Amino acid sequence: MSAEEAKAAIRNVPDFPIKGIQFKDITTALNKPECLKWMRDEIVDHYKGLGITQVVGIESRGFILAPAVAMEIGAGFVPIRKPGKLPADTVEVSYAKEYGIDTIQMHKDALKESDIVLIHDDILATGGSMAAAIELVKKLGVKKIYTNFIIELEGLNGRKLLEGKTENVDCLFEIEVDE
Repeated sequence: MSAEEAKAAIRNVPDFPIKGIQFKDITTALNKPECLKWMRDEIVDHYKGLGITQVVGIESRGFILAPAVAMEIGAGFVPIRKPGKLPADTVEVSYAKEYGIDTIQMHKDALKESDIVLIHDDILATGGSMAAAIELVKKLGVKKIYTNFIIELEGLNGRKLLEGKTENVDCLFEIEVDE
């Protein structure tokens, strides 16, 4: 499996979730075992050896690869969820999205000050959800934060919003919004 083959497995879905949005659907890549393995291995190879103790996945597509990466690098998995989905005490952050306001939560006891965290999500668009996730993780006072995406949508400048808030901004694929 090559990067080009994995990238080609991602499909476009026009007008989802609202008219005018060209949604990048990773499910067509995930249902190919060799592609799923390639994506997981690329992320693992990039982050192994950095002392990461927890991999945080953002609901919902961040849940797909984050646990697999965590297992491979010997880290735990922590979910960031929408309100009302976590059973114990939580911390939360609200943020503006491309088409509305959203809130995310994490258990108050999910991370420790000694943790080195990798936050994973599927797509970096405008950066709002990852900026909120970084803010949420920082509330728990961790040592270091890395960020990773499968896709970065070029032209939406999401990377700029994250600069200086994390150790890195890394993605497997850079794709033009209309590509």
